[in-house]
Amino acid sequence: MLTTHLLGFPRIGVDRDLKKGVEAYWKGQSSEEALLALGKELRQRHWNLQRDQGIDLIPVGDFSYYDQILDATAMLGAVPERFDWDGDMVGLATYFKMPRGYNGVKAMEMTKWFNTNYHYLVPEFAPGQTFTLSSTKVLDELAEAKAAGLTPKVVLPGPLTYIHIGKETEPGFDRWTHLDAILTVYEEVVQRLAGECDWVQLDEPILVLDLPEAVRERFAPAYERLKKAAGDARVMVASYFGALRENEDVAAKLPVDALHVDLLADPDALDTLAPKLPASMALSVGVVNGRNIWRVKADASVRLVERAVDALGAERVLVAPTCSLLHVPLDLDRETALDPEVRSWMAFAKQKCAEVRLIADAASGQDVTAAMTENETAHQSRANSPAAHNEAVCARVAGVTDDQLRRATPHAQRKQKQQASLNLPLLPTTTIGSFPQTADIRRTRRQFKKGELGQAEYTAAMQAFIKDAVDRQHELDLDVLVHGEPERNDMVEYFGELLDGFCFTSNGWVQSYGSRCVKPPVIYGDVSRPNPMTVDWITYAQSLTDKPMKGMLTGPVTILCWSFVRDDQPRGETCRQIALGIHDEVQDLEKAGVPIIQIDEAALREGLPLRRGDWDTYLEWATDAFRLTTSGVRDETQIHTHMCYSEFNEILLWIARMDADVISIEASRSNMDLLQAFRDYEYPNDIGPGVYDIHSPRVPSEEEVKRLLSLAQEVIAPERLWVNPDCGLKTRDWPETLDALRHMVAAAKDARAAVAAG
Repeated sequence: MLTTHLLGFPRIGVDRDLKKGVEAYWKGQSSEEALLALGKELRQRHWNLQRDQGIDLIPVGDFSYYDQILDATAMLGAVPERFDWDGDMVGLATYFKMPRGYNGVKAMEMTKWFNTNYHYLVPEFAPGQTFTLSSTKVLDELAEAKAAGLTPKVVLPGPLTYIHIGKETEPGFDRWTHLDAILTVYEEVVQRLAGECDWVQLDEPILVLDLPEAVRERFAPAYERLKKAAGDARVMVASYFGALRENEDVAAKLPVDALHVDLLADPDALDTLAPKLPASMALSVGVVNGRNIWRVKADASVRLVERAVDALGAERVLVAPTCSLLHVPLDLDRETALDPEVRSWMAFAKQKCAEVRLIADAASGQDVTAAMTENETAHQSRANSPAAHNEAVCARVAGVTDDQLRRATPHAQRKQKQQASLNLPLLPTTTIGSFPQTADIRRTRRQFKKGELGQAEYTAAMQAFIKDAVDRQHELDLDVLVHGEPERNDMVEYFGELLDGFCFTSNGWVQSYGSRCVKPPVIYGDVSRPNPMTVDWITYAQSLTDKPMKGMLTGPVTILCWSFVRDDQPRGETCRQIALGIHDEVQDLEKAGVPIIQIDEAALREGLPLRRGDWDTYLEWATDAFRLTTSGVRDETQIHTHMCYSEFNEILLWIARMDADVISIEASRSNMDLLQAFRDYEYPNDIGPGVYDIHSPRVPSEEEVKRLLSLAQEVIAPERLWVNPDCGLKTRDWPETLDALRHMVAAAKDARAAVAAG
């Protein structure tokens, strides 16, 4: 019988238990002991679930109170100096300072984990930095798993990936000079783990990237040290999210006991990889998609496993998902409100465990006929269902012409007309769109959804929240206002609920970062917009003010990337369907007299393929989708877009191709470093670099905002500069939001006066 294992499992709990526990601890409503006890309870619950679904090797170390890379930072004692760590073991107080900041100290930078919507805390490397084992969390959790009678496999971020995804804090410093010291700590950890378990998994997803030769050359020596430290324990190196390609030789020559590869991303890898593996190395085959919620095509995955067994022998093959199941919801059994037909096409983490077992059993010759037949029936249902296919939508997409992919007039000419119409001051102030989602707002939406409020009552309540947001913005003296988005539960879910081709789970939560969980929509069929989605809310807000009001929309690429997307047609085709729906909304907003329309594409860069050679194909259809949403609007209508947590240097040509009149970006955590790319490229349109970090509860001082604005003006001419926070404010409280925005507006007015004075 083939061995099954997971690379990781969701940790938030089926009812977002971890989110609630962590936030209660942050608010002082719960103790550290209570939070640690909750963590232990969740680990035990999830370990038992995996075992009951047929998983042989249970991952340990994948649980985290915030982020697995932050856990590695704590383990290595790599706490940045500004957090005043005493050098002893890293406790929860120090641990949570790093992602949240405290007492005016900035949090660590956060960015996307490869091309997923999960965020990690970026490791920081400085000259003279020392590393020492400073957290025994993984050792303690291993002891828990053994006491529970499990067969554990410890999971840790690999040391080369940890360094590669980090950043230097001083220009000119090479973070790789710390490799030896970091490996020394890893050796100690692996040695201590090896005495207590049979398997240690080290995740090295950078093996699916375009790596410099210097990084490739470091793999074998590093793993010679780690394998020696492991002694008799077996070491597995895990790659995922893509194909090894030219890194195949590097991976095959590693002195380890097993290699994990994503066979769904590269099914032909067996033909080239298997002959290269030494007889001492096993192959873990990822044959169940760990990043999407669709049922596995069991017959195809069984054939992949059988090919691996034919090439290597059953004793050298392990069966697993493609990557950690962190990226999917926990249990489909709770989704009783879903359409039964659509539900039959899905699998969440619990069900994916059973799929791994099914494939392993089928490839081992076990009698699983009934389960395989049921799987094939579900796939036939999906392929033939009228619910998933709309001929009119497909015909409209096929009829899109090149003229529908561009504005009629260049930006420089549009800007003159927009300024004449809007009459904005230099360095105009605005926000990204959302304001605090208070308990009253959430309760009102919940009551409406449950039928406890009628439509008229709900509309009146939402209008009251909008009026409150507009009044507060008047008090702050912001230049361009927003309606605050009280009616929106989520920037993607809201639109998905109003577009055909989407469905929604009741409890399909996944972790985005820290305690932030999202419930992605599911795109199961062809997408269209049956009715206007935002016009009534925005026009009501505009009626409350003489200042310009922004209409807020989510862009097609972001809706695509932040949803679970159908996998039975190209992603670009689905994206263009969404773009046509957003295009129709833009047209209706303009007809209603809305002067500024923001179409957020926060996920544009995150959707990039991991290999640069694949970028242009993606960026062409992604930017075309954005251009499709904005084509046909008048020159006087100002189009904004927002992007967050992205490195733009290598895709600025494509961002310019989007031709938004104003782009706002996250910039405060990077100290405006991101703007350098816009200067080097001579980006032609207007830019709003974020002047304070909304992901931290700390309120920036007016002087801090002025300093960042000054840095921004060294790169971007004041005539092209907007002033705004990094991102939306829905997760913040009103008091801190108002204080921060007061400081932002005051700093902008001061900078405006300074420019006017020469």
